[in-house]
Amino acid sequence: MRIRATLLALSLAATLPAIAQTAPNTLSATEKAQGWHLLFDGKTSNGWRGDHSPSFPTTGWEVKDGMISVTEHGGEEGGNAGDIITTRKYTNFELLVDFRITPGANSGIKYFVDPDLNKGPGSAIGFEYQILDDAVHPDAKKGVNGDRTLASLYDMIPAAKNKPVKPIGQWNTARIVVRGAHGEHWLNGVKVVEYDRFTPQFRKLVADSKYHVWPDFGEKHDGYILLQDHGFPVSFRNIRIRELPATK
Repeated sequence: MRIRATLLALSLAATLPAIAQTAPNTLSATEKAQGWHLLFDGKTSNGWRGDHSPSFPTTGWEVKDGMISVTEHGGEEGGNAGDIITTRKYTNFELLVDFRITPGANSGIKYFVDPDLNKGPGSAIGFEYQILDDAVHPDAKKGVNGDRTLASLYDMIPAAKNKPVKPIGQWNTARIVVRGAHGEHWLNGVKVVEYDRFTPQFRKLVADSKYHVWPDFGEKHDGYILLQDHGFPVSFRNIRIRELPATK
């Protein structure tokens, strides 16, 4: 049985710090002063490129109506369009992303991505904040103890079962926090996953996961941020990030 000791520290009482409400894809003066930066301006694909290309995909993705969206319907991982990644790497950060899925959809937000780990078909390799229609997509029943469900650290740590999920077609907000060895996944203001890397317990999770075939997976200190094309229509907006010091 996999080691899930890091989940014992999970605190569902913790909530997302208040951030001023602004129009989508904009930042208030307070947010700018707090160090937030937009990764998507709502109008262009600036700051993003294909995971194996210097340019943004010409098909399968679109920027429209203040959203950056996967338009494919084939259900193929890293299909015709492929994933998109940021044009620079990040180490310690707080990332906020609004996402909206369609019935049966599968996607993900990845971080610590190294495009060179997988140059063949399929998605680029990195830690994954899973995005999924848990009620319909079969992936929700795979893995161990639900570690492939919405907001989980994919194939390693399941999100809390009483996570607050908004209905299909409404916007959910993912929050990913990485500071040194410590990582957190939040969904709609509630912390649902917590872990510490570089420990025997975490390395056991990697060894028991699909990632065991990739040398030194989980050991990198930086990487790209990725939005996944899994062949299902999914939209993203309000993608913003602030870099953090290594320690609190």
